[in-house]
Amino acid sequence: MSSRARAGLLRRTPSRTLPLEPAMPPITPCLWFDSDLEKAVDFYTAVFPDSSVGHVTRTPGEPGAVLAAEFSINGTTFKGINGGPAHAGFTETISFAIDCVDQAEVDHYWEALTADGGEESMCGWLRDRFGLSWQVVPVRLYELLSDPDPTRARAAAEAMMTMQRIVVADLEAAADGTDAA
Repeated sequence: MSSRARAGLLRRTPSRTLPLEPAMPPITPCLWFDSDLEKAVDFYTAVFPDSSVGHVTRTPGEPGAVLAAEFSINGTTFKGINGGPAHAGFTETISFAIDCVDQAEVDHYWEALTADGGEESMCGWLRDRFGLSWQVVPVRLYELLSDPDPTRARAAAEAMMTMQRIVVADLEAAADGTDAA
């Protein structure tokens, strides 16, 4: 077998060999931290279930200091580096969205990510204590915003615009034209 065939670049059919497209390499978010990568990795893997810490590279000459690390949250791999003070730092132009199945899940992530110095923003957005932006959004919001009745959809959107943490009962009450209990 040729090296191209071993590399998976050729596919054999009964009558001929066809070139294959090489598999696309994975795209991995890489986050730049000043010097607190290890604390961030510990924090994120504690907040999110199905998380793990992968390879950690220590800085040569500085015992114990972390240079880079890989970690996984719910099957998504992230890379992080301690790069020193970033010129721009994290901004809201990049955020990670968490689609929550219910209010309990919204509350869990909202409380965990805003704890110890995190900041609430509007419409389900927040910034955690490391400066990373998150959108904590109940799936029910998407359903209400897509309601075939434009009056219900508009009322849900207007209610969302007044909220920091999204509250499903308040969205539904607004869509129904009632007060939340």
